[in-house]
Amino acid sequence: MTSFLVTGAAGFIGSHVVEALLAAGHRVTGLDNFDDFYPRAVKEANVAAARASGAFRLVEGDVRDGALIAGLLQPETVVVHLAARAGVRPSILQPALYASVNVLGTATLLEAARAAGVRRFVFAGSSSVYGDSAPVPFREDWSAVAPISPYAATKRGGELLCAAYAHLFLMRIISLRFFTVYGPRQRPDLAIHRFTRLIAEGRPVPFFGDGSTERDYTYIDDIVGGVRGAVEWTGAASEGGSFEIVNLGESRTTRLDRLVELIASALAAEGLPSVPRLDRQPPQPGDVPRTCADVTKARRLLGYAPATAVEEGIPRFVRWFREEVHGRST
Repeated sequence: MTSFLVTGAAGFIGSHVVEALLAAGHRVTGLDNFDDFYPRAVKEANVAAARASGAFRLVEGDVRDGALIAGLLQPETVVVHLAARAGVRPSILQPALYASVNVLGTATLLEAARAAGVRRFVFAGSSSVYGDSAPVPFREDWSAVAPISPYAATKRGGELLCAAYAHLFLMRIISLRFFTVYGPRQRPDLAIHRFTRLIAEGRPVPFFGDGSTERDYTYIDDIVGGVRGAVEWTGAASEGGSFEIVNLGESRTTRLDRLVELIASALAAEGLPSVPRLDRQPPQPGDVPRTCADVTKARRLLGYAPATAVEEGIPRFVRWFREEVHGRST
């Protein structure tokens, strides 16, 4: 049995990771600050099942609170750092807040881990660091020196801090660059959840650009599999420090207009309103035209095997939406 500290534990990805670790027989401490980015009740529901486990403890606090974090760590603890201020567009409006939470918060957590003798650390990176000039599909050896949003810049900054700590303090750290994660419990502000809700309510859907932008949509179960592979990689025998960056995506793109079609079809299959009313708007600053992950390294290093195509994942999400979200609001 291994002890974990999972930051952002009550969030979308964090709550799924916590449940997977508990199911594998581990002890988990979850840290979350329950910020106001979206309703607290949503996060409370995310961790309701985990709270029933005697192997789980939820601590409310901030990743920038070094004294608090120090009390949660032992040398054998594995840190899975998922907490972050998320979102490209909000980061343009609040760059200082994003830098504080995402960069200072990561530095604070790394330093507390170093002081406690922790050697195993998993960091949640983002595909946004590739900017709009990386060759497709995106490979980890791209320089990633030209982010086009404050959010992307803070995520790249977190990676660079991780690289420095691995080098200086012999830590074993891996950064996982997530590509547009979706599935049950997805944040209400993210496109798939937002579009689903608006279409089901018969409200206009904000539709940026001409529909040709493409994303590598990655189902939550595949992401959790990648995180578990990363945990095992950090536990591999190593005399010195090591740092790796690894993409986690489906390695397949879907156009925005096709995404709306898939959501509408899935809503119709669930007996919900399914006719999109598109509110066409210009492309948004900070958005990139296309994301697509090369997952060759993930397959080799982590045994990563994404298995959920968007044609399967969207109906799963919409089914969850009907049962868990739409059912509560009607």
